[in-house]
Amino acid sequence: MARNGRIFLLGVWALLLLTPALAAGPPERAAAVSGKYVGPGGCAASSCHGSVQPKAVTRIFQNEYSIWIAQDKHARAFSVLSNPVSLRIGKILNIGRPDQAAKCLVCHSLYVPTEQRAQIFELDDGVSCESCHGPASGWLGPHTQRDWPHEKSVSLGMYDTRNLTLRSEKCLTCHLGTAEKFVDHEMIAAGHPDLTFELDLFSTVMPRHWKMPESYETGAWRQVQAWGVGEAVQLRESLNRVSRRAKDTKGAWPEYAELDCFACHHSLTMPLDSWRQERGYPGRRPGNPPWNQSREVMFRALVEEISPGAAKQFNDESTRLAGLMNQLNGNREEVGASADRAAALADQMAKQVEGQNYDSALTLRLLRRVAGDGAAIANEGERPAEQAAMTLDSLFTAYNQNAKPANGADVRAAIDALFQQLQNPSAYSAPRFAAQMQRVSELLGR
Repeated sequence: MARNGRIFLLGVWALLLLTPALAAGPPERAAAVSGKYVGPGGCAASSCHGSVQPKAVTRIFQNEYSIWIAQDKHARAFSVLSNPVSLRIGKILNIGRPDQAAKCLVCHSLYVPTEQRAQIFELDDGVSCESCHGPASGWLGPHTQRDWPHEKSVSLGMYDTRNLTLRSEKCLTCHLGTAEKFVDHEMIAAGHPDLTFELDLFSTVMPRHWKMPESYETGAWRQVQAWGVGEAVQLRESLNRVSRRAKDTKGAWPEYAELDCFACHHSLTMPLDSWRQERGYPGRRPGNPPWNQSREVMFRALVEEISPGAAKQFNDESTRLAGLMNQLNGNREEVGASADRAAALADQMAKQVEGQNYDSALTLRLLRRVAGDGAAIANEGERPAEQAAMTLDSLFTAYNQNAKPANGADVRAAIDALFQQLQNPSAYSAPRFAAQMQRVSELLGR
């Protein structure tokens, strides 16, 4: 049976299995079966989320499953584990077939304990609905009722992705990692890509399969809020990861995945043509690979706009941590303690970022601040440049949609050209990227 047809039938089966549990009493009885994962089949019926075309008769479009299965790369996360590159990674790491290895399945599938899998659960569905929305058995049946509140589903086991902090945390469990699932230098050496993240841009290219109802949307500038919260949570969790790795005395140290990959892995040039040697190596001994600070470069711009005092306190601690990380073999205890302090500060600022009012003026100031700092960002390396390009893309998308500047097409073209500078990371040129950032800055004005 074709996969779509199989999952459609499973969706009907799921509803039939779960509905009788509700017949004997009120919807709250569904809590008794909470905690089981039923797979995407439970969402696939055309009257639920499997419509081919969006509908306007309910508060949701009802084509969310169709978007996921046809367009979302998460739906193919499991299948890529069988391609030649993945098989080679498995061989290098000596873990066998990646599509059977827990090390890979924890992020490339909904890899939950057997006792939490319903009969209709299939591992090969990849990163499916419940990977983000939580086990559906408690709320799958009752949440189809008219006027069923989102909060009731959350109380029955649904993960609250409307909350931007929680949404970021959920994404980052794979796009940054946890103590149990991670990408380290060994995996990168075997062929796994390094991990990057930017909540709003990643959400946009998924592609987006949800509405943002007025009841929880922050006006027209929700995208900017999502960008800010994503940057704050990503920074906090990356600092927690540094601390965790520094304190793990059984793990490798330094863990090179925390450092700037392209400080070492870059195309060699004649010394006369080396922008790195022309720049020098401020804050570290030449030859020491620097800490990858790309996750804080953009966050720093935001906090300096909304809370200069907090920004100074964080920057002081971040500078202290960078000094420790940029040593060839920095003291693990000192690194862990500094990372903990910086993570605590990032957590405090994350709450302020989520509660901040975002508007046209703030968005334009952020755009100008990032673009205007182009030369410094470019000199920090490819990863900060990549983060800056993603940030400008997200912020300008929101600004262009709502403020409609007269030169919007020109600014968009200039930002798109930034990504062209990042197509071959090992050949990244700071002077060329800085020049393109200057072009963006000029278009945005002062």
